[in-house]
Amino acid sequence: MPIKLRLTVLLLSACSAYGIDLRYWIEPCTRPETGCQKADTQLAEWALQAWQATSDGKLHLEKTDHMSQANIRVHWADAEMGKYGETRAFDIGGMRGAEVYVLPDLRAMGPDIFAAASQDALFRETIVYLTCLHETGHALGLSHTADFADIMYFFGYDKGDVREYFGRYRRKLRDRADIVKNSGISPQDRARFIQALR
Repeated sequence: MPIKLRLTVLLLSACSAYGIDLRYWIEPCTRPETGCQKADTQLAEWALQAWQATSDGKLHLEKTDHMSQANIRVHWADAEMGKYGETRAFDIGGMRGAEVYVLPDLRAMGPDIFAAASQDALFRETIVYLTCLHETGHALGLSHTADFADIMYFFGYDKGDVREYFGRYRRKLRDRADIVKNSGISPQDRARFIQALR
């Protein structure tokens, strides 16, 4: 999950006296090869709303139907990408932002994770939501951490238990609506985010 973006770079032209104003766009689930399900767009939206809610009012996000107008652009990747997600900075015509790629086809995560997600829709939605949350965290300037409790945790640091990482969040959910009540952002993530917004 590489990131080549710093918060200050993304937000140079987005600051106002009242906080930081950004527009986001989410790709509709129209390409079958991605494995995206129609409701996945809502998971991406909830992830962005979670960052806004944890910003102490400093981050203001607005959805746009036009990709060209968005600072944060969420795309659904296909299995050829070979990883959970990726975020890339862009600077087009003076507009700075991030292209976020999320892989909703969980076959790339191995047979164990794929089988579990196939049998439990909420486990699949947990993985897609937390991947959206992690990658949009990068889009907002956050880097990886080595703390297993963080949404910005990177498995490459110590080869943490991937299934348990997602499983502990899944155990908090009784139904899909509980995702909104459980942001997945740790206190450490929040502290780093608030500090970055100052």
